[in-house]
Amino acid sequence: MNFVSIPGNPCPDGAATGMIQTPDGVTLRFARWASPDDGKEEVKGTVCVFTGRSEFIEKYFETVRDLQQRGFAVTVLDWRGQGHSSRQLPDPRKGHVANFRDFEIDVETFMRLVVLPDCPPPYFALAHSMGGAVMLRAAHSGRRWFERMVLAAPLIDLPQPRASWPLRILMRILRLVGFGNSYVPGSNVDRARASGFPGNPLTTDPGRYARNAALLAQDPALGIGSPTVAWLDAAFDTMVEFDAADYPMRIVAPVLMVAAGTDRIVSEAAIEQFAARLPAGSYLAIEGARHEILQEADLYRAQFWAAFDAFVPGAPMRTAPEGPPRASI
Repeated sequence: MNFVSIPGNPCPDGAATGMIQTPDGVTLRFARWASPDDGKEEVKGTVCVFTGRSEFIEKYFETVRDLQQRGFAVTVLDWRGQGHSSRQLPDPRKGHVANFRDFEIDVETFMRLVVLPDCPPPYFALAHSMGGAVMLRAAHSGRRWFERMVLAAPLIDLPQPRASWPLRILMRILRLVGFGNSYVPGSNVDRARASGFPGNPLTTDPGRYARNAALLAQDPALGIGSPTVAWLDAAFDTMVEFDAADYPMRIVAPVLMVAAGTDRIVSEAAIEQFAARLPAGSYLAIEGARHEILQEADLYRAQFWAAFDAFVPGAPMRTAPEGPPRASI
């Protein structure tokens, strides 16, 4: 399967890609890249990249190169309903899932069929937004594939008033009366109301914003529109679970949670509070950054990668902090 590769976003050399099928019949697209140090005695391991809602493999080519430069093998997954994986409804624009447990099936299949047989250990997870929520769910359920996890702007809760209980109740009612497959009322169904770069909540970097828009212009089938009622209802269920006092205590892997200081998509406060309750949790806020930290300006990305390098074994300039950092940059 060919990737969408544009001059401003070339596919890293040596990509191996394919399709795998989950036990419930969903076809998932994946890609993997070997470490530049492949074949040497000291292998740093593999970083598994898990994207956010509506994202796709091509959007993370720059991240793949960043990780390869650090000596890691890299592999990336298109979630069900996204990228070039199977869509869940006849209308391919709808971002839909019935339950976030379905994403855990994707991870289980990906690990069993791609990562464990074909990628060098140890394994580390790098996840963004919705992908971060799925990683926490998987770790909570006892999956211990990853030595460490780095979560960029993970979906722990939504900012007020988007996280309000009236909205949560409305989504549940709409789903119960048969509107689960419908778009969330009032949402930007076909992205027609996108205003372009000025005022966007994702990144302060105009070049990377334009690059990502160009990928979708080249292959519109990569993108999706707004979430369905069922997706948002399932997301609210996960947020309620995260809020339970004992939920983080079952996550034993070390986790670095990096928040964007001006995030308007997810709640920075909820990320900090969740990290504080983890047995091996670290927290960092990058002031001035917007939601998509890995797609941000170099000023903010440099701060993210410095934290990654200090936290992930085998990365450059690794330090050994005495305790979990909780300061903001």
